[in-house]
Amino acid sequence: MTTVKPADVVADAIASGQAKATAPSGTLVLRGVLGGAVLAATTTFAVSATVSSGSPVVGALLFPAGITIVILMGMELVTGGFALTPMAALRGLVPWSAVGRYCLMVVVGHVIGALAFALLYAGVLTGFGTHEAGALGTKLAETAAAKTTAYQGMGLAGMATVFTKAVLCNWLVCLGVFMGMVSKDTIGKIAAIWLPVMAFFGLGFEHAVVNFFVIPMGMLMGADVSFGDWWLWNQIPVLLGNMVGGFVFTGLALMHAHRPARSAATPSDDAAAAAPSAPATASAPATGSARGTTSPRGVAPERGSTR
Repeated sequence: MTTVKPADVVADAIASGQAKATAPSGTLVLRGVLGGAVLAATTTFAVSATVSSGSPVVGALLFPAGITIVILMGMELVTGGFALTPMAALRGLVPWSAVGRYCLMVVVGHVIGALAFALLYAGVLTGFGTHEAGALGTKLAETAAAKTTAYQGMGLAGMATVFTKAVLCNWLVCLGVFMGMVSKDTIGKIAAIWLPVMAFFGLGFEHAVVNFFVIPMGMLMGADVSFGDWWLWNQIPVLLGNMVGGFVFTGLALMHAHRPARSAATPSDDAAAAAPSAPATASAPATGSARGTTSPRGVAPERGSTR
């Protein structure tokens, strides 16, 4: 596996953030649709495996497939963009308005892609209304309630909990995004991405793009959750928490941890300015006497010199 140094990973991340922030809006929406749909499909796969096996560890092992596909196929994941695009803005490569446009366009795409998959898969689970959704439908409904009305019942403590879970989630997810850059080989990228993403899912943290799917899907499965519950008690605080976790805990932290070191052989600008100037070197020998005898400056001619 060809390994890339952390400082070079940070440089690649900044370049990636610049490319994302300057991409056309239509392209960002389409990539967001694709990313949202893929994550919805793999979330369903992971939840289904959890229900079948009775172990959440099995779902955690399988879920990273979605984020891996999104990264390798160049789709968009706004949670990764929360770390990458502000890094480019901090370096002055793009304006902050471009970061805002990126986030808005990709979120719109995620909502479209996740809701489209939810509607299609709800039809599959119920035979388009001909039978009950079964254990998987029940689990999805319970998950939607646990992500919304359960926090609501806790009041401000619930809001603090969902926000903190979102911060910790995107710290791990963005580590996965960065680790996808540590290798030049596909297998190396997959292995590196898998580890932190598996941890976030297994710990039950809150990911905005997953929730664009799993909460409305649970509502379709009969969860007693309103549109206001979805956005007030989950989607808005999770988006904000994901921003903090991605930008502050990952992007900003790694930018400062791996700043290019100043070469020890090259003095700083301040040191150069404070150093005394070297004496000027004479461009021609000085005249030793009026009779044409020359000698180094300040040295008298030897006795017996030619007169």
